[in-house]
Amino acid sequence: MQFLQKDIPHQKLVDLYKALLLPRMIEEKMLVLLRQGKISKWFSGIGQEAISVGVTQALEKDEWIMPLHRNLGVFTGRNMPLSKLFMQWQGNKEGYSKGRERSFHFGSKEHHICGMISHLGPQLAIADGVALAYKLRKESKVSVAFSGDGGTSEGDFHEALNTAAVWDLPVIFVIENNGYGLSTPVNEQYRCKSLVEKAAGYGMEGVQIDGNNILTVYDTIKGVRDYCIKNQKPYLVECMTFRMRGHEEASGVKYVPKELFETWEQKDPIKNYETWLLEEKILSAQEISKYREETKSYIDAELKKGFDAGLIVPDTKEEFADVYMPKQPASVAILDNSSPEINSGVQKQQGRYPQPEAKSASAEKKFIQAISDALRLSMQQHPNLVLMGQDIAEYGGAFKVTEGFLEEFGKDRVRNTPLCESAIVGTTLGLSLEGYKAMMEMQFADFVTVGFNQIINNLAKIYYRWGQNADVVIRMPTGGGVGAGPFHSQSNEAWFAHTPGLKVVYPSSPEDAKGLLIAAINDPNPVLFFEHKALYRSVTGDVRDDYYEIEIGKARHIRKGDDISIITYGAGVHWAIDYAEKHKDISLDILDLRSLLPLDYDAIRAAVGRTGKLIILHEDNLTGGIGGEIAAWIAEHCFDKLDAPVMRCASLDTPIPFNIELEKNFMAYSRLDETIQKMLNY
Repeated sequence: MQFLQKDIPHQKLVDLYKALLLPRMIEEKMLVLLRQGKISKWFSGIGQEAISVGVTQALEKDEWIMPLHRNLGVFTGRNMPLSKLFMQWQGNKEGYSKGRERSFHFGSKEHHICGMISHLGPQLAIADGVALAYKLRKESKVSVAFSGDGGTSEGDFHEALNTAAVWDLPVIFVIENNGYGLSTPVNEQYRCKSLVEKAAGYGMEGVQIDGNNILTVYDTIKGVRDYCIKNQKPYLVECMTFRMRGHEEASGVKYVPKELFETWEQKDPIKNYETWLLEEKILSAQEISKYREETKSYIDAELKKGFDAGLIVPDTKEEFADVYMPKQPASVAILDNSSPEINSGVQKQQGRYPQPEAKSASAEKKFIQAISDALRLSMQQHPNLVLMGQDIAEYGGAFKVTEGFLEEFGKDRVRNTPLCESAIVGTTLGLSLEGYKAMMEMQFADFVTVGFNQIINNLAKIYYRWGQNADVVIRMPTGGGVGAGPFHSQSNEAWFAHTPGLKVVYPSSPEDAKGLLIAAINDPNPVLFFEHKALYRSVTGDVRDDYYEIEIGKARHIRKGDDISIITYGAGVHWAIDYAEKHKDISLDILDLRSLLPLDYDAIRAAVGRTGKLIILHEDNLTGGIGGEIAAWIAEHCFDKLDAPVMRCASLDTPIPFNIELEKNFMAYSRLDETIQKMLNY
C-alpha cells in the first residue's frame, strides 16, 4: 500500500491517524462487550474505517452526510460523544432517539448526520434534497450519501443518481464495495466489471479507489468535493474494501473463502498507515503507544457514563406527543367553518357545495382553482417553498393546477422531475433537513406506490425517531368517476391513515380545499393531500380571496337531520347532498370529515348522538377502508347512543374497472339508496 502525502500537513496526518484509531478501538471493545452479553447486537466496520474517516475528514462540519450501519467513523469524526452513542446503541432514553431506534438508525441535525433506515437505498435521495438546498442558496457545499455494493441493486440507487445528474446537484455518492451484501457475493449482484462504470450511464464522473488507504480516500474526496462545488455536478466514488467480520456478529463468516481474509488482512487500513507513519518518522512508537492509551482511557470513561444511564420508564403521553412536530402559532386567518348552520335551500345548482355567508371578499371558483390559489399564495408567503412533480412546470401539470407558475416563480422553485417518485419524495425530506418546505405532486395518487417506502418509513417516522421534521406536502389527485381504469382511479387514502406521523387530508369543497392546503403547507409535518379528480371542474363554491387556513383534523357539519347521520368525505359528501335533495322526505344529517388522520372524534360522536343511526360512506373499497376504523370506534365509544348497527356504504372489493357502466356498479353511490333504506327499515 502506497501512501502519498502530497500537500497534506504533518498535523493533519496525525489527526487522520487518531480519527482512524478511535472507531477501531471502539469496535474492538464492542466485540468484547458482545461476548460478555453486555450489548445485544453489533454491525462491525472493522477493515473499512478508512472510508468513513477519510470522507468525513475531507468535508466541512456543516455538510450533511447520510451514513449506513458500518460507518462509525462518520459519527466519531463529527465528535459525537461516545457515552451518548453508547446510550443510543443500548436503547437508553439519553441516546439520540430516546430508545426508539437501534444502532445507527438515527440522525443529529447538530452534527449534520441523517441516519439510515434498514431499506438502505432511500438515504441516497435525501442527499439530493440537501444538495438542492445548497444549490438554491448558492452555497459552496456538498452532501454525501453512502451505499454498499448490495444497495446499488436497488431502484433507489438509480433514481437518486439519475435525479442528481439531471438537476446538476453537488452530491458525492460513495459506494463501499466490500464484496458481499450480507452473504451474497458481488458476482450475484451485478454484471458490470466495476460499479464505477455506472457513473457514465448517468452522465456523471466517477472513480474507483483503494478504500483501505486513508490518504487516498481523504485526498480523493477533497478533490471530488471541489469538483462538485465548482461544476455543480454529482460524482460517484467506488471504494474497494473488505468486511473482516460478519454482516452482523451473529451471522458469522462461513460463506467467505478463508484466503480472502488472509489477503485483506495484509491491507488493514490502520496497521498499514501506522507503519508508514513510523517509517516516515511522522510519529514515533512512543507517540503511537500514547495515543492508544489515551484512546483506551477515553473509551473506558465514556462507556462508564453509558452504563450508568438509567432504565427507560415508558411514558405513553410522551410517546404520542413525539409522533408529530408541534405546529407554531398560526400567523394567518383561521376560517372556523367546522359546524356552520346551513340551510339546504342554499344549494341552487348541482355540484355546488353549500357555503356559509362569506366573511370577506370572495369569488365563485371551481375546486381546481381553489387548489391553484392556495399554492400560489403559499409560494408568495414562503420563499423557501419548492414545488416538484412530473410535468408541473411548462406544461402546468396533468390537471393544469400549476399553469403559469413557472413564469411567476421560476424554474428553481417550480421543478419538473424525472419519473422517479421515490427519489423525489426523498428529495423533499432532504430539503426539510435544510429548512425548506416542499410540495410534491403525484401525477395520480395511484403512482404513490412507487414512493411508498419513502413516505411510510422516512417521512412518517423521522420526527418520532430523532426529532427531525419532514415539512412536506404530497398532493394526490385521486378517485374514480372519470372512466380512467384501475391505475388512474383507485382510492388509496386508507393506506396512509394507518400510519402514525402522517396527516391525511381530503377536502370536498373549493373553500375547504384552499384553506386546508394552505394549512397543510404551513404544517411542519408530512401531509398527504387528496384531491378528487372528478371534483376538479364539476364543483364550484364561494372562496375567500385572502390567505386563510382551515384547521386540519376538524370535521364540518354540512347538514342537520333527524333520521340518519351520514359520515363521509370527498366525493361522498356530494353524493350524500344530492341524495338528500332528491329525497326530502328523509332527514339526513351529513358530516364531512375533511381529515382522515387525525380524525375529529368529537364531531363523530356528535353525529351519532344527533340521530342514533349512522352510515359511513366512502368511495374506497369496503374491506380495510377508513369506515371500518370509524365503525369500530363508534361501537367502542358510542354504543349507548346507537339505535341501529353502524352500516358502511363503500365501493366493491374489486379493482376499479375502466368501462363506465362497470365503474358505476363498482362505486359506493350505486348502493347508497339500498343502504339508507335498509337503515330506515331496521
